[in-house]
Amino acid sequence: MNWSKKNSSRVVIIGGGFAGLYTAQNLKHDFLEVILIDKRNFHLFQPLLYQVATGGLSPADIASPLRAILRNQKNVKVIHQEVINIDPVKKQVITPTHTIQYDFLVVASGSTHHYFGNSQWQKFAPGLKTIEDATYIRSKILQAFELAEIETDPEKRKELMTFVIVGGGPTGIEMAGAIGEMVLHTLKNDFRHISTLESTIFLVEAGERILPSFTPRLSQKAQDALKKFHINILTNAQVQEIKKDEVVVREETDIQTIRTSNVIWAAGVRASSLGERIASQTGSEIDKQGRLFVNEYCQLPGHPNFYVIGDLAHFKDQSGKPLPAVAPVAMQQGKYVAKTILKTLNHQKIKPFTYWDKGSLAVIGRTAAVAKLGKFQFSGYIAWLLWLFVHLMYLVEFENRLLVFVQWAFNYFTRNRSARLIAHDVSDNPKR
Repeated sequence: MNWSKKNSSRVVIIGGGFAGLYTAQNLKHDFLEVILIDKRNFHLFQPLLYQVATGGLSPADIASPLRAILRNQKNVKVIHQEVINIDPVKKQVITPTHTIQYDFLVVASGSTHHYFGNSQWQKFAPGLKTIEDATYIRSKILQAFELAEIETDPEKRKELMTFVIVGGGPTGIEMAGAIGEMVLHTLKNDFRHISTLESTIFLVEAGERILPSFTPRLSQKAQDALKKFHINILTNAQVQEIKKDEVVVREETDIQTIRTSNVIWAAGVRASSLGERIASQTGSEIDKQGRLFVNEYCQLPGHPNFYVIGDLAHFKDQSGKPLPAVAPVAMQQGKYVAKTILKTLNHQKIKPFTYWDKGSLAVIGRTAAVAKLGKFQFSGYIAWLLWLFVHLMYLVEFENRLLVFVQWAFNYFTRNRSARLIAHDVSDNPKR
């Protein structure tokens, strides 16, 4: 295949997540050659990964092949490879097999788990960022009950039916609520020798309250909803150690050891390692999460045609605070960069990026959610309906929307989670 640059301007996009995909979709112009590079061949709707992890949805329900999404955009090429280096002086992107020249570069390589200097915890407390993470966690949860069913030692059975979620943000409460629904409703009639109602679920949050990015009122509403699922919420609680069969938590002066091997990490994210490589190549600054500092145009300072967006970008809003690593930010930045590239080519004036905060949503379980939309706050059934509508609209392919809608409707009326498949051997923490 010939990768020499054509006469048209070439835009190279690294990453097929929300930021990269929205950039590509808004560059539908014949005078542009767009190349999208991703080490995965699909776009993943990460906000619903927790439903895969708890058997509510199958992986294909929340993922779409990039080539299928962009098949009608003839000016876009998709490369299924990993970027190993970038040369900003020669304006080249290097993969294991190709060196690709660019006129404009958009880096949107996303983020991964952040264990705050305790990377050894990862093998005992998997995070939730990929399809593999979700199916592994699903297998781990379901296999715990299978092992409990045949366990004769009461203490060991108790350990198997104890779950700890670290992190009280949206991902943490969604996981806790989903597991709570599983043990109270979905699984309660599936076993003969155990009662899943005897399960113990802990949600551990280092801050003063769960959902710290929401208002105190909504945080309290979420906490009340979680308690209905029998979730034990530990706030001002810091994890001191995670081992194969236990979690050590410190609450002020008290130390609590929770015996379990079922730990899920939802406490933080870190930008992809590509950010550090770019920083070393360009002399750019990165923050504690590995994000690259960008200017008001989402550009790397000193490199006007080099854009960094999504979870990899440290972009300060009007108040001077960095924007959160959430899907709406990535989507809006993707659209903005696409328009900025077009305006640059047309020698038009460019305005700085401004994030429009449409609000925040977090779901706890069936008919339970919290929502903040501008000055308005909702909780309960109305917030849950808003959450359903927004997430359906954000799914990229119409087929996915239909599949998810049908699955949700079935789950709502039957309380069944049909994707309860053990797809991994998790008996001895194998490499995933």
